[in-house]
Amino acid sequence: MRHRVVAGVLGRSPSHRLAMYRNMVTSLLEHERIETTDAKAKGVRRLAERMITLGKRGDLHARRRALRVIRSRSITAKVFDDLAERFRDRPGGYTRIIKVRNRVGDSAPMSIIELVGGADEKSAAPAAKPKKGRVVAKKVPSKEPDDEPKKKTGSKKKATSKKKATSKKKAASKKTDSKATSKKKTKKKAASKKSTNKKK
Repeated sequence: MRHRVVAGVLGRSPSHRLAMYRNMVTSLLEHERIETTDAKAKGVRRLAERMITLGKRGDLHARRRALRVIRSRSITAKVFDDLAERFRDRPGGYTRIIKVRNRVGDSAPMSIIELVGGADEKSAAPAAKPKKGRVVAKKVPSKEPDDEPKKKTGSKKKATSKKKATSKKKAASKKTDSKATSKKKTKKKAASKKSTNKKK
């Protein structure tokens, strides 16, 4: 008969089982999410929730009891500072077990055990859906025509035609300048020829 037997043996000696649970609780409190078999997750949950309850107590004796299980002082400090503050108003149930799949090698049922209300969960929380019902359009205040800045009217075609006209004007002005300079040159040449003829 299994009187007063709460957890499974898991095919390990008591010292081996305790060492395994200590490692898994430390990893869970550090990463806030681990994947393991279903039976191990149920055993880890009991120890992890005890550690968070000790963190909420916060006295020296509770810290020493937590250090008997948790293998790192930095993670113990995290439990007594961050996690204790996060679960201050929660009377229990700090972890969640999600059944995932069966392991490929031996078909063992696998689960994810995680802390409730983690940073990932807040960021991945879906946005609140709008209430169903009649949709009322919001009235947009109309601006007076005096307040609006004057916009340039005209299409792209007009802008391109203006550019072409200005380029034609520039080309025409260049032609006239070149004609005037050529006339001046011819006059100078004629004057120089006349002066040479007079000298002769």
